[in-house]
Amino acid sequence: MPSQKVLEQKAAAVDALAEKFGRAVSGILVQYQGITVEDDTKLRAAMRAAGVEYTVIKNSLIGRACDKAGFEAMNAVAISYDDPIAPAKILKEYAEKIETFTLRAGFLDGAVVDEATVKELADIPPKEVLIAKMLGSLQSPISGLAVALQAVVDKNGEGAAEETPAAAEEAAAE
Repeated sequence: MPSQKVLEQKAAAVDALAEKFGRAVSGILVQYQGITVEDDTKLRAAMRAAGVEYTVIKNSLIGRACDKAGFEAMNAVAISYDDPIAPAKILKEYAEKIETFTLRAGFLDGAVVDEATVKELADIPPKEVLIAKMLGSLQSPISGLAVALQAVVDKNGEGAAEETPAAAEEAAAE
């Protein structure tokens, strides 16, 4: 039987992990098997670059932490405190390369999501692309209106005879 000190350390680790789950905006739980050291090193570097905390944890500890937080138990977890999509994108890429590395589930803003939802999250374009698309949609009607108004002005021949305010000031100064 484990000593009281070991049990207290494990309980503290479970509590810390459950607290991380509570603070995170998203997390992806994976079944971590059969990954080479080289692939694991690349995966961890990609996670660090994206600001994602990736940890392999003993099954018993993560199982208890998942139970405490209301999630399904797995043996590796990627937690993001800022970007809810980053862990899904990176882990999906590795799951496609390595057959034994599988996405199982995740959580997003406190709600448990299944494997299909995790894959859908991974397919969302980057934030910059979404912002550019939104700005393009907002700009499109305005530029269409400007083109239509210019066509009306050109058709009526009104644009050539008018002077700009700057040209009128220069003519008055001479």
